[in-house]
Amino acid sequence: MKSQLNKKIIERFSRQIVLKDIGILGQKKILSSKVLIVGAGGLGSPVAEFLSRAGIGTLGIIDDDRVSLSNLHRQSLYNTSDIGKLKVKIVKNMIKKINPTTKVTIYKFRLNKDNFKKIIDNYEYIVDGSDNFTTKLLLNDFCLKFKKNLIIGAISKFDGHILTFDFKNKKIPCLRCFFQENEIFDDLINCESEGILGTVAGIVGTIQANEILKKILNIGESLDGYIFILDLLNLKFRKVKIKKRKICLCNQ
Repeated sequence: MKSQLNKKIIERFSRQIVLKDIGILGQKKILSSKVLIVGAGGLGSPVAEFLSRAGIGTLGIIDDDRVSLSNLHRQSLYNTSDIGKLKVKIVKNMIKKINPTTKVTIYKFRLNKDNFKKIIDNYEYIVDGSDNFTTKLLLNDFCLKFKKNLIIGAISKFDGHILTFDFKNKKIPCLRCFFQENEIFDDLINCESEGILGTVAGIVGTIQANEILKKILNIGESLDGYIFILDLLNLKFRKVKIKKRKICLCNQ
């Protein structure tokens, strides 16, 4: 995408261009950025929506799932008429309606170690919207290997967790410094077994989108190396520093 700002683009994004931390230069950075969203569910939906509204130049969306009735209370880009349809196709159509200038590439399969490198090479920022730790750890390992920016989200019940990593910085920890594989279970973030309030997904996904924009613009306080914990039932929030383990993949 050309980063030249014509009159229509300036009008569309005028309310954020006027911000002193963004301006014309910042908007050009947003327009030229490429973001991959892994998972088009409760987290991926608000991430895709708000990044496209902000003017992200290229969005990649990977998911092999189809819309089900139980998705609709928390996955904001779908409606009843979408049930049974591929999520990535619906998301692409919605994004093009929101912002026709955003280029959207969809991947109608599940991410794995065999196809990851081919996909990740095309993107600077990787967003985790998955619902299992296997995928989160896979994203961690490959983003670490290829020095990508990774924004992780997790939700369950009334709670949310957000972690960000810029793996160009060798001093920061990684997800494995915080979670060891023998300590975690996918049931911890399984909406089917644990339940989830729909608004929690929207709030956490929106914060993920906000953190990506901050990274692109290089503004604000970074969350890199921390976990942001949200207890939305009691409106309690914590930001906890992650200690870098001496024996870990990120220290090899």
